[in-house]
Amino acid sequence: MKSKCYFQLALRWLFGLILLWAAFSKLGNLHNFYLSLLAYQLPLPNFALQMAAIVLPWLELFCGLHLIVGFSLRPALAWTLILFTVFLLATGQAWARGLDISCGCFNLGSSSFAKTFESVGFAFARSIVLLLGALYLFPQSGGPCKAGQNQTSATTSPSSAP
Repeated sequence: MKSKCYFQLALRWLFGLILLWAAFSKLGNLHNFYLSLLAYQLPLPNFALQMAAIVLPWLELFCGLHLIVGFSLRPALAWTLILFTVFLLATGQAWARGLDISCGCFNLGSSSFAKTFESVGFAFARSIVLLLGALYLFPQSGGPCKAGQNQTSATTSPSSAP
């Protein structure tokens, strides 16, 4: 049980750090993030893309912080699932349409590593892995590994209780 809890904690922290990294890279330049959204050529009005460019980084920040701290874990994981699903759909449609664009996720620069890491094909694959991990975590978010809950209580037998 304990190793399962550590795995869940590590996964939450990993997702939290990824979301914080993505949020801070976007919040540093919302206009560049908006331009990245335009490159996806989504059939949405500009107003919706402008709102997404403003709201998404803050939602990533909220989810990232809550996943790391463990506060309001279930709502944070629900929003994380929504975010990862949106990322999967956006990168998937761009990849399927053959768009040669940066995903706009992390603002890594122009090195060959950055171009590969932020390519829509790689971002699509990354989104699948992230979504699967979040799908694993969500149903367990209220269980014995819940943040702040005594971990030993889940493994203590009734006969050894005082």
